[in-house]
Parts: sequence; C-alpha cells; structure tokens
Amino acid sequence: QVQLVESGGGLVQAGGSLRLSCAASRSIFAVTSMGWYRQAPGKQRELVASITNGGMRTYADSVKGRFGISRDNAKNTVTLQMTSLKPEDTGVYYCNTRARNSIGPTDYVYWGQGTQVTVSS
Repeated sequence: QVQLVESGGGLVQAGGSLRLSCAASRSIFAVTSMGWYRQAPGKQRELVASITNGGMRTYADSVKGRFGISRDNAKNTVTLQMTSLKPEDTGVYYCNTRARNSIGPTDYVYWGQGTQVTVSS
C-alpha cells in the first residue's frame, strides 16, 4: 500500500553536488526514522544517513561533512543533499523508512526502488 519514490539521481563529476529526494505515496503512521542506504556492485549495502522522528541525525564516517539529511514530517519526505562528491560515492541509493509496530517486536520497514548515482573522476 505504501510506496517510497526516490528522485534526483544521475551522473555528476567529482566535486559536484546532487540532491536526492524521497516521498511516500501516503502518510505512514508512527514513523521512527527515515534514511538513505547505498550499495555498489560487489559491496554490502551500507547506511549513508538517517534521521529519527526526534531529529537526531546519523552519518556514515565517509560522508560526514559532505552530506546532509533533512525531512518534512508533514509532507512525508526525506532529502539527502550531497556535496563534494567522490567516485567512491557511486552506487544505487535506496530510501528507507521505519515505523513502529505495536504488535510485533520489530519495526515495519519500507524501501524505495533505488536511484543510481554515478560520480565520474
């Protein structure tokens, strides 16, 4: 029922900037956090950045000082502003949303379809 739709991926030269956006098709009840993951070929998926419902931000060490995450709770959107991009930032970026599950022990998890980010050298 809920879909996460990413936009903003593309090709950019090293040192450039890119903005990724993610929007939910409908309001998600009891969201605990929203974030972005990325995966390069042959590598494990890794957390890039996340933001909790209280506004606490977490960043991968490799992107600290270069990426910024923000969200608009009313609009059910989350944005990743990427600057000073490096070739190693290349990968498929996935939007992720977690919501509290009052029945089970774990959160509901929603994923976007992914958007390609390619940084040329």
